[in-house]
Amino acid sequence: MQAVMKTMRRHVAPAFLDFDYRANALSIPVDDAWEEQVKEQDRVSRQQTIQSIADEYGMRSLDQKVTDFRAIGPAVSSIIAHHNVLMRQVRSAFVGGQYYPALTGACALGERILNHLVIDLREEFRATPEYKKVHGKDSFDDWGKAIHVLNAWAILQPEAARAFEELGRLRHRSLHYNADTVVRLRDEALRAIGYLSTIVQHQFSAFGPVPWFIAGTPGVCFIKKEWEVNPFVRRYYLPLCPRVGYLFSWNITGGRWLAVDFERYLDEREVSDDEFRDLYNERDPEKCASVAMARAAEPPKDDSTEES
Repeated sequence: MQAVMKTMRRHVAPAFLDFDYRANALSIPVDDAWEEQVKEQDRVSRQQTIQSIADEYGMRSLDQKVTDFRAIGPAVSSIIAHHNVLMRQVRSAFVGGQYYPALTGACALGERILNHLVIDLREEFRATPEYKKVHGKDSFDDWGKAIHVLNAWAILQPEAARAFEELGRLRHRSLHYNADTVVRLRDEALRAIGYLSTIVQHQFSAFGPVPWFIAGTPGVCFIKKEWEVNPFVRRYYLPLCPRVGYLFSWNITGGRWLAVDFERYLDEREVSDDEFRDLYNERDPEKCASVAMARAAEPPKDDSTEES
């Protein structure tokens, strides 16, 4: 008979990704009721943000660049690193006044995401009628079919599905001849970036109200136990999300953020998501794992194992 270790651990989403909230500093309206000190702090913050835009994108047409930077809003962060790299290029094109490259880049990235969702996940759904529609192809330019298949497999979140549909319409208009595209470049590029941001926020977010995260754990997101077997979560989230206990901590090692945790817990047992949330929220910070503790001060073992 093999001893089975009970578990009270959950996968934690990376919390240190590529966030850029500078646009918020330009979007909050000044309130006349603010104290003078608050107004001055706001003025300094805006000046610093504008200077950072000038440093990044250049001084030429700076007023328009600031307007465009404010218009696209904060950058949302995907759990998939290459999404963030390509999104940054799309956003940079828009702020730099290159609206057509921004528009087509957003559409191309949307199609890339749609393709890798179908290709990466289709083997999980071999027994479904939709599998035969997509099993033999290396790429898909029929957005409607790809969206239909992913919806049938319950992969897409509703907000992401609607954003894909709208982005697909923009893609068709922008990549095929349409005289109106030229006169609406900025507006359509802005819409495309908005749809792409919605897709990332609701389908690949590292934080926020997606259904696979345990609610009520401020500052960190843990994946619900029942979602660990979901094909989408298993494919994209679990390889990037370390499995930790409620006393874990983040530490910087060699310039990288790493999760540090105890190998064993004295009270190791199966817990519900709600119980895990409460254990995390009520933990004593003095008892959390650190690099030294995790390496040299593992909690003593006990005899609480089950036989199977």
